[in-house]
Amino acid sequence: MKLRQSSAWIQLGLIALSTAALTPLAFAQDDTSRIGAVNVEKVFNESNLAKQSQTRLQNEFAKRQNELRDAAQKIKAAAEKLDRDAAVMSEADRVRRQRELADQDRELQRKQREYTEDLNQRNFEERGKVAEKANIALKQVAEQRKLDVIVQDPAYANPKVDVTDDVIKALNNLK
Repeated sequence: MKLRQSSAWIQLGLIALSTAALTPLAFAQDDTSRIGAVNVEKVFNESNLAKQSQTRLQNEFAKRQNELRDAAQKIKAAAEKLDRDAAVMSEADRVRRQRELADQDRELQRKQREYTEDLNQRNFEERGKVAEKANIALKQVAEQRKLDVIVQDPAYANPKVDVTDDVIKALNNLK
């Protein structure tokens, strides 16, 4: 059994070695091919359109965020008051206030989930709008630089093939 396993590993190693040896040949077919690289998160964080989008979201959700924070503080204050007063309260009053607090907490958690879902949905929509415009800017940069391929978020890219700043500039100039 060990012999079969080691044989399989040897075959797998030979396949990987031959694939690694042939891969440069596939890219060497055309010496004029030009490649660029772009950091998508940098485009989403630093472009004017993305910043405007983020500001819109913050303004849109600020009121709900403040309401949730205020509600959480009220529940916390009520819970602290209950802890202080529990010793002098009747059993029925203590149980009633504990239930009220639990109900308020459940309602707050429901509202927080709704807020998070709504925020995520709107964020997704806004990022989609930015991505649409960024793709237009990306194509402009590719045409200007006569690039054949632009790779998004490579593990490593030589700075001379990084077109991220050019894409941000093109995106900022789009109408």
